[in-house]
Amino acid sequence: MASIHKEIPLSAPASEVWDAVRDFGAVHRRLVPGFVLDCRLEGEARIVTFANGTVARELLVACDEARRRLVYAVVSERLKQHSASVEVVPDGDDNSRLLWTVDVLPNEIAPYMEGQMELAAVAMRRVFATVPSQAG
Repeated sequence: MASIHKEIPLSAPASEVWDAVRDFGAVHRRLVPGFVLDCRLEGEARIVTFANGTVARELLVACDEARRRLVYAVVSERLKQHSASVEVVPDGDDNSRLLWTVDVLPNEIAPYMEGQMELAAVAMRRVFATVPSQAG
């Protein structure tokens, strides 16, 4: 199984980044606008439409407020296995790091997934470079 790890530095406090990550149905507005164009909730899942036209059903597995960790899985005929975890950790008072791990099968899809994760990271950095701090 391919395992992809990203550590994304963000110019916002962990509490702000976590607030956007945990808002499962607003990923297209709050976390990765432009990368995800639309999102709608269906029970414990979200249906996301990506900028490249791909549509995916992402099932919410866990949302751990104390650890600032969200886990989701993609349910798809194309993928044998896909699970992802996103954790937000402080990096000083005004910055944070988003730790994103995706485990996927078949292995051959990993380069595509990694490329998509890079595009998502660009969108996140753009969002949190312009959002003013709500702390203090």
